[in-house]
Amino acid sequence: MSMLQPSSGFGRRGISPSSNASAAEPPAEHAPVLRATAPSESLTELRAMCLARLEPAAVAALPHDRLATEVERLISEIATDRRIHLNAREQRQLAGELVNDMLGLGPLEQLLEDDTIADIMVNGPFKVFVERQGKVVLSNVRFRDEGHLANICQRIAVAVGRRIDESSPMVDARLKDGSRVNIIFPPLALDGPCLSIRKFGKKSIGFAKLVEYGAMTKQVAAVLQICARCRLNIVISGGTGSGKTTMMNALSTMIDPSERIVTVEDAAELQLQQPHIVRLETRPPSLEGRGEITQRDLVRNALRMRPDRIIIGEVRGGEAFDMLQAMNTGHDGSMSTIHSNTTRDALIRIENMVQMGNMGLPSQAIRTQIVGAVNIIVQVERHRDGGRRVTQVTEVCGMEADVITLNDIFQFEMLGETSGGRIRGRYRVSKARPSFYQQLVYFGLERAWTAAMEEAAE
Repeated sequence: MSMLQPSSGFGRRGISPSSNASAAEPPAEHAPVLRATAPSESLTELRAMCLARLEPAAVAALPHDRLATEVERLISEIATDRRIHLNAREQRQLAGELVNDMLGLGPLEQLLEDDTIADIMVNGPFKVFVERQGKVVLSNVRFRDEGHLANICQRIAVAVGRRIDESSPMVDARLKDGSRVNIIFPPLALDGPCLSIRKFGKKSIGFAKLVEYGAMTKQVAAVLQICARCRLNIVISGGTGSGKTTMMNALSTMIDPSERIVTVEDAAELQLQQPHIVRLETRPPSLEGRGEITQRDLVRNALRMRPDRIIIGEVRGGEAFDMLQAMNTGHDGSMSTIHSNTTRDALIRIENMVQMGNMGLPSQAIRTQIVGAVNIIVQVERHRDGGRRVTQVTEVCGMEADVITLNDIFQFEMLGETSGGRIRGRYRVSKARPSFYQQLVYFGLERAWTAAMEEAAE
């Protein structure tokens, strides 16, 4: 039986009978007729009247689908009483907007449900950009005003126990589906609240899909799979939105199910499929500025948890030293990501971050640690055609004097573009024997490596 009768609605004290509704509002024959009112003004008035008759307690008790049906019926009743002309599609659309405002993230809900969108960037209430297939475009989604956007931002912050206002104008959060959120408020954001959402992929992308998408050739994929299977320590390097986490998820599929894996992340994004996983996530300070748990704290704790591999979502600071310690102390096959433009830059950034941790170590000692810890660096980039590609697979060979020597196993060379605007290229292949050849032999993968490299060189 419906909770909303044809002539009644959610009253301020719950579901009210028709007599209460008629007492609160003038009868239909005396209701004002909206003649010269613009459609947007009609909808604004209808929205306000509908919200005024909704009881929060009753709303919270209903499931999403049931609430949408009841709200749509209430909209139809009020529109008839007020002689506001709406067709069925407009009624459904307005009901969906109201339900999303009450239970979800307002106009962002439709973008979060769209699997083709990877990122959502809100620059104030009237400019919402999205990234589809590597290209950023302006969407047709709008907020009603700055207050509407601010309310949605505050709802996100409250859900993770944070506060967002002028006194605390920046927040990092995570949605229920795992999507990563950053919010920044005025006075730091000059044009109104800004919201950035990195969506959490519902399905992990494996090497077969990456080859299909043109991110690499099947020979490069084969070599990367061998690197993960023979427990090489791998750092994935690239810019924002270049596909670092996707690459790490793909590499993780090669980990043996019997291994114990400990992951450390700022915001949980990894989608590992193995049964023996411990997932750790940092904790920001409370409103009083206490209780913060950093990545460095978690990496140190992970070393005490008897892991076979430690996977750090992204190295940003002093935890780089602890990552090198983990890789150097028997946790072979560990992985991490880092922001940098080339594989050489990645090593320089690791060195700088270790120094940021105030270790007091000389550069020579830090570079020796890096050489002993890191085996492979995979560089990924997002190109101007929107495609994400592996551009370098680099081996860390050793030291010559105080310089780390590298060998580019694969180096992407751009040859031009197709008639459709897609970049064409090929990989330059190294013929040098890798410094970790004995590890390939230990895992019985030396022949598979040789076959993949010979096929890539043809």
